Amino acid sequence: MADLIITESGAVHRPRNVDWKRAAALLYGDWGTSKAYVIGLAFLAAGFSSLPIILAVCALTGLVGINYIVICRHFPDGGGVYSAARSQGRLLAVVGALLLLADLTVTAALSGWSALTYITSGAEHIAWIKLLRDHIPLTTIAVLLIMGAINYFGPKHSGSLAVALAVPTVIVLIGISAPHLTTHFLQPRQESLGTLWVQFVGVILALSGAESIANVTGVMKLDPGSTMEHPSVARESIKAIIPVAIEVVVGTALLGWVMLSLPSVLGKTLHLSDPSSIASVLQLRSEDMLRFIGEQFATATFSPAIGNFFGWIVGIVFFLLLLSAANTAIVAMIGLLYMMSRDREMPRQFRILNRHGVPIYPLLIALGLPTVVLLFVANFTALAGLYAIGVVGAITVNVGSCAFNRTVGFTWYDRVLFGVTFGILFLVELTLAHTKPDALFFVVVVLGAGLALRGYTQKRQGLTTLTVTREVAQMVTPDLEARVQPRLQEGQKILVAARGITPVLGFALDEAQLRKATLCVLYVKEVAVYYSGGPASLGRAKWQNDPEANAIMSLMMKLGSERDVCVLPVYAVSQDAAATIVDLSATMGVDYLVIGATQRTALANLLRGSVVTNVAQHLPDTIQLLIFG
Repeated sequence: MADLIITESGAVHRPRNVDWKRAAALLYGDWGTSKAYVIGLAFLAAGFSSLPIILAVCALTGLVGINYIVICRHFPDGGGVYSAARSQGRLLAVVGALLLLADLTVTAALSGWSALTYITSGAEHIAWIKLLRDHIPLTTIAVLLIMGAINYFGPKHSGSLAVALAVPTVIVLIGISAPHLTTHFLQPRQESLGTLWVQFVGVILALSGAESIANVTGVMKLDPGSTMEHPSVARESIKAIIPVAIEVVVGTALLGWVMLSLPSVLGKTLHLSDPSSIASVLQLRSEDMLRFIGEQFATATFSPAIGNFFGWIVGIVFFLLLLSAANTAIVAMIGLLYMMSRDREMPRQFRILNRHGVPIYPLLIALGLPTVVLLFVANFTALAGLYAIGVVGAITVNVGSCAFNRTVGFTWYDRVLFGVTFGILFLVELTLAHTKPDALFFVVVVLGAGLALRGYTQKRQGLTTLTVTREVAQMVTPDLEARVQPRLQEGQKILVAARGITPVLGFALDEAQLRKATLCVLYVKEVAVYYSGGPASLGRAKWQNDPEANAIMSLMMKLGSERDVCVLPVYAVSQDAAATIVDLSATMGVDYLVIGATQRTALANLLRGSVVTNVAQHLPDTIQLLIFG
């Protein structure tokens, strides 16, 4: 869909085309992947006494989910930490965004690592697979670089198929293990409460992804009865969050119990009865625990062949799901850095786009940060140790900002909810900083580098605040330009979509002169970045500030003046040029649409599609399409 929608008040909005089912899939693709490694890490931390820790993590996950239901209700234009904290201060918003960037960095690295573990487990006897497993950090880097190469042609939002397969797989896992569930092997806690708290804090990885649903409220479909001027996504967001939260909480708790019931079948499947041998096997398979669970319970229920087959099914499904999570993290990092640059918090170079509309430097950073992390971590456990400090910090900043936000209509019990959650997460963050020095060092480096870059950016911009009278301020309001726009009289309109100074512009000008029609010259700047932002002023995107658009519009207005043709410049910023052309053609009520033949390469057409073809497929029948070239 088009990137901009202009309402009667002059505000510019992104189209709301994400329904609750798509939003739930995006949320599950990030939030739902946590169970793939959380229960294994819990066993490494506390062994057969880890069930209370898993249940506590599930309870905290549910609490955070409730918080984000409230946040989504009150922030329909994007309630992520960067948007929500901005009302409390730009610096706080940047700190929250940098904490989220640290989380996304580890998400990409950890998800890629875990995906490769799930797909290669059980095939170590194959020489080249064993080589990949022995050098899994380098293999993960290679996979992330391939994802980056694909995203060079525009953000790819994958994962719907993986989500559709993952939920039934989890249900089958729980179903075949249900007859074997037992509390016989559960052990009481053997550590002090302080040690138990540290163990609990160390496996809080199931919170990652909660930010993702808040970030997409700006593009979610509106509730019935709401408008672009007064948006509401409360119902849509609840329908997206609740099913995923229930699956994550209940599924993780049950799978944790299933893991601790494995000794009941390991005697039959692997002929293990010694507690130390069983614990060693579980520790060895902690990185792909769900696949191990599927193999053993399917073997005990059916046969070794079926157990091996089902293990491969689980491995492939979670391989796809985890790769989707890694890809989503890369896309989110690109969008976050671009949005901060758009708001002048990061260098303007971050807004430099390649020919496919992808920000070049944010893409390089989104690939470079996980690469550096993977080069320096020793093992999967060390990588997981870097995870929680970023996401917990970002969520803490978000709910803390909401607790003290007096400009949004939160009720007193909303603020109590935010305050309690903030208190718990703040203690978790302090504990992480105290007990995990590597994680503290990592997040300090990210914060230090990010804030230093922000300071350099502001110094280079040389921004100055000027105080003016109320009368002067009213003269430069964004809606002033809309009031002085010419009122077009009824008659034919021709819209020409320009990608450069090409012969199609001359043809369109000839047609407008012959038909005595108004000629609308459209230039679409493709920005292939996925982010959610609130309404922006009309002055945010001007063709005068775009060198290529300026050259085209100035030339056409000059030629139109010489030939007595009314030329109107139309400028748009979009992720999808074809959809923008179709939307504006219908909105402006043009009679003819003139476009040139595609100039994209075969590879670009393969990955992104032909603009001409997409326009022809979706253009209303009332508009005549002329393809020149």
